[in-house]
Amino acid sequence: MHSINVKPQEIFQALADPTRIRIVRLLAATGEEACLCELVDSLLEPQYKLSRHVKALRQAGLLSAEKDGRWVYHRLVRDVRYLELAYDMLRALPDSDGVFAQDLHNFQQRMCLREGGRCRVGIQTPSLSAAEGE
Repeated sequence: MHSINVKPQEIFQALADPTRIRIVRLLAATGEEACLCELVDSLLEPQYKLSRHVKALRQAGLLSAEKDGRWVYHRLVRDVRYLELAYDMLRALPDSDGVFAQDLHNFQQRMCLREGGRCRVGIQTPSLSAAEGE
């Protein structure tokens, strides 16, 4: 269960970054869990950048992680009333620039690559997997 020691300012600080909003909004809208490579291919951001953002969201108590072999699946912390309200708020935000619609489209395409409901292929966006080695 979620820790009672979470400070509200940590949640708001975690959500103060547009990329972290995109991550939480995507997971809230889909109800899915995602490994880092699926987030990389969906948000079209470099792995190292998303790794830092996922870590910040986990430290703030918004994400949990489950390791499955070499894959780590990130999901929203659920069944905490104030977090559910935050997720509702993020889902309701307008998408005036179309970024969320593109993230969602990319995510839905990327989820088709799963085998048995799990990611097994790694980063598929060539330019982002090349940036990984830098």
